[in-house]
Amino acid sequence: MTSVDLRTPGELAEAERYTAHNYHPLPVVITEGEGAWVTDVDGRRYLDFLAGYSALNFGHRHPALIAAAHAQLDRITLTSRAFVHDQFADFCRSLAELCGKELVLPMNTGAEAVETAIKVARKWGYRVKSVPDGQAEIIVAADNFHGRTTTIVSFSTDPDARADFGPYTPGFKIVPYGDETALREAITPNTVAVLMEPIQGEAGVLVPPTGYFAAMRALCDEHHVLMIADEIQSGLGRTGRTFAVEHEGVVPDMYVLGKALGGGIVPVSAVAADRDVLGVLKPGEHGSTFGGNPLACAVGREVVRLLATGEFQRRSAELGEHLHARLTALLGHGVVAVRGRGLWAGVDIDPALLTGRQACERLAERGVLAKDTHGSTIRLAPPLVVTADEIDHATAQLTAILGS
Repeated sequence: MTSVDLRTPGELAEAERYTAHNYHPLPVVITEGEGAWVTDVDGRRYLDFLAGYSALNFGHRHPALIAAAHAQLDRITLTSRAFVHDQFADFCRSLAELCGKELVLPMNTGAEAVETAIKVARKWGYRVKSVPDGQAEIIVAADNFHGRTTTIVSFSTDPDARADFGPYTPGFKIVPYGDETALREAITPNTVAVLMEPIQGEAGVLVPPTGYFAAMRALCDEHHVLMIADEIQSGLGRTGRTFAVEHEGVVPDMYVLGKALGGGIVPVSAVAADRDVLGVLKPGEHGSTFGGNPLACAVGREVVRLLATGEFQRRSAELGEHLHARLTALLGHGVVAVRGRGLWAGVDIDPALLTGRQACERLAERGVLAKDTHGSTIRLAPPLVVTADEIDHATAQLTAILGS
């Protein structure tokens, strides 16, 4: 196969010169996007099979989301929470109803929402569960990814995320993901919460054993512990349900949401819980200047409206079966494992053939954008507006690079 030079030297050289090297992007310079497709500065089109790590569940420039943003841009974009604006109540009400919860606390980024959940869980532990001051414990899973703040990386097991950022925040216990016995044994009278991803995205789209989250729910009920589901990547339609925990028929005490909640337009995140949990916060104890701003609420409210129809959840479930069937057919033909749910897949490439990075570079040369993680694993997460034909096209390119 003839290699295509994806580089745009001027743009890439400027980015290399003026930005800190906290990412290692593929050498593609994107200038436009629509639906499941993006276009680079040279006019070449690519099928986007990453979708901004699920931030673009509704595709690039979804008409309803763009219209909501345009309409709000012409009115007001920021007030701060020092005042109330006319988009705030509707957004919080509609999101609370989508989650089946009583209260919502809007923030901006996913990491902010996770930090909010941690603070709320600790305060709930002291005020409601009567845990001794400063002794609250939160149980998390090995190989987790909840963000990159100093507190969050304190309970990461990924050396790249954690090393050289200490001293680390105490108060967390790490257990193997999917191990019910280890979870049970980790709970103490000081445990205030269990915080986990229903599917671990950064770890390679790892799906827990069937029944794990149902067992977690039972353990949390038994020991008066909050169950917190980080649905930042897995939620809002990605796995064929509104929330990935629905696959086990459980409801957490708190949802942590982000990414797709902003429609790929603005950062929007939130935690959702009932009043007996989120009600522990009082004015002045937590906040954000931009959290719940008018533009974010206008876009977020439209995201909730799109999800309320169930259309995107159905598309993810049906097209997800199509995607996984195509990927499973590659087992033994350059692929050693496939995992995931809905329109989300972790694909382990035979390391004797390609690293994950090499696979993504070769896919980009063939007009498909994906992202590697941990050695020879690549992640596929197309927008939920993708078609069966586009899935066939992307998997055909994967087949081609494995045989080239």
